[in-house]
Amino acid sequence: MIITEILARNSRMYGHETALIERDPEIGSRRVITWKEFDQTANRIANALIAKGIQKGDKVIHLMMNSLEWLPIYFGILRIGAWAVPLNFRFSAEDIRYCVDIAEAKIVFFGEEFIDRIGSIRDRLKSIEHLIFVGPESKTPDYAEPLDTILENVDGEDPGIPIDFSDEAALYFTSGTTGAPKPILLTHRNLEFSCIIENHAHKQMHADNFLCIPPLYHTGAKMHWFGNFIVGAKAVILKGIRPEWIFEAISEEQATIVWLLVPWAQDILIAIENGTIQLQDYKLDQWRLMHIGAQPVPPSLIKRWKERFPSHDYDTTYGLSEATGPGCVHLGFENLHKVGAIGLPGFDWECKIVDEGLNLVPPGDPGELAVKGPCIMKEYYKNPEATAKAIVDGWLMTGDMARRDEDGFIWLVDRKKDVVISGGENIFPVEIEDFLMENNKIQDAAIIGIPDERLGEIVTAIVKVKPGKKMSEEEFFSFCQTLPRYKRPRKVFFDDVPRNPTGKIEKPKLRKKYSGVAESFKID
Repeated sequence: MIITEILARNSRMYGHETALIERDPEIGSRRVITWKEFDQTANRIANALIAKGIQKGDKVIHLMMNSLEWLPIYFGILRIGAWAVPLNFRFSAEDIRYCVDIAEAKIVFFGEEFIDRIGSIRDRLKSIEHLIFVGPESKTPDYAEPLDTILENVDGEDPGIPIDFSDEAALYFTSGTTGAPKPILLTHRNLEFSCIIENHAHKQMHADNFLCIPPLYHTGAKMHWFGNFIVGAKAVILKGIRPEWIFEAISEEQATIVWLLVPWAQDILIAIENGTIQLQDYKLDQWRLMHIGAQPVPPSLIKRWKERFPSHDYDTTYGLSEATGPGCVHLGFENLHKVGAIGLPGFDWECKIVDEGLNLVPPGDPGELAVKGPCIMKEYYKNPEATAKAIVDGWLMTGDMARRDEDGFIWLVDRKKDVVISGGENIFPVEIEDFLMENNKIQDAAIIGIPDERLGEIVTAIVKVKPGKKMSEEEFFSFCQTLPRYKRPRKVFFDDVPRNPTGKIEKPKLRKKYSGVAESFKID
């Protein structure tokens, strides 16, 4: 079923039931829409776009923070067969201009947070015909039209644009952690199957309530919500990541499923340990599933979590935007004994691990993970060379190094570009990061390679110490003595670990920051 038809069906079946709840704890607000209101708003957006001259195949930029308006606008774009182009809210003005130019977009929907960025580049957005402001009408900049104005006198009937599964649906730009953002073209078939695989993985029922915290522009957050969407189950959009806000939302909205990023789960455990969160103050009996994705998960974190929440199901799914988000590899509730692995091939997916010549590697050996299934992107838009490198004989080359154990479970080793080569040895940072996270004084850790004349690179640790704890360099290096000698960090910096909005460590930033400082201190 086309994804916009799923929305229409939810409206018919559950029209007066709650679809989305927005909570903004910073200002104490709560807003709600029903499935019927969701569907009708999407139709009004669609009809307003048609009135602006937007046709099937045109591109529409979607630049907003999480809000109650986010998803209706997204679905309104899709409903006329236009391409939705959601952008990372951290993109600079020049990043936004670059994406607009690549997409040759005709319209930009943007929120209040982006007034200055859009204003600084508006004269250079050559393809843009309309700038539509989504926010308080009184704050509308003079160069834009307010959303409420374009929706005046627009009806809420489905415009009836024919859409096929093979039609293009959305253009997602990568987060740019390994270079310039690349445009990933997804079809309606990709989006529809993402709903199916997420529901298959996490068994959402109509009575479930999904707490959505990560940014909706990212395939991870939205595609996890898809599992609720396909069965007409409600969701809460939470604007804020403080542990107490998360627990208030879970308790007051009776959330049953929460998808967290590693840093947020760490923050929650710290808040419980230091008494900021008192579990008895919240109603949590209905909370059945905590799952994590978007980055490698330290097994020590899940061990601590299960000590606090022994009745929770835990799961992790692996995915990437080129595979329409999560699900091509899936751990499964029943495989808690394999925590640390990303799991087995997901529903209707195939996986293999290959060497540089694309030959299968023996079990236990590291190689590049390749996946094959119905959610693989159509292409890197306007980049046939990159597409040809990424999709080989129908297999998507993920760029992630992995290994398969004796039971067939896949373990993520590291990003191919993040492997540290020191003295001719390939060193995988994730293994060392997992080790460091076992130290009860360490809140977060990253491993990078920085240049060294003799070894090529040396293993370097960036460590964030937990609040109220102290750690010296001597103590850190003493803790690392149990690592094999070639894996031991030669240098440590006590600093914050930068992560992007989906929780991935921003290693290019760390390499840029610390490159050239290796000579200041080395441990043999």
